[in-house]
Amino acid sequence: MKNSEIRDLSVDELIAQRGSLKQEGFSLRLQQRSGQLENPSRLTAIRKELARIETELTAKRAGAVA
Repeated sequence: MKNSEIRDLSVDELIAQRGSLKQEGFSLRLQQRSGQLENPSRLTAIRKELARIETELTAKRAGAVA
């Protein structure tokens, strides 16, 4: 997901997206531990996307308070 797409999402949508990415990351980490992970670069992509979402959530929450 691109930054512009993330900026267009509401806070509730960002929270839902964050939850699904965390679940996917957990699943991929389990696959990695058992040696069944086919695409290890997906773990890195998930971490980066989670960071983008967290950054946008923080910005939106700070903007709502200020």
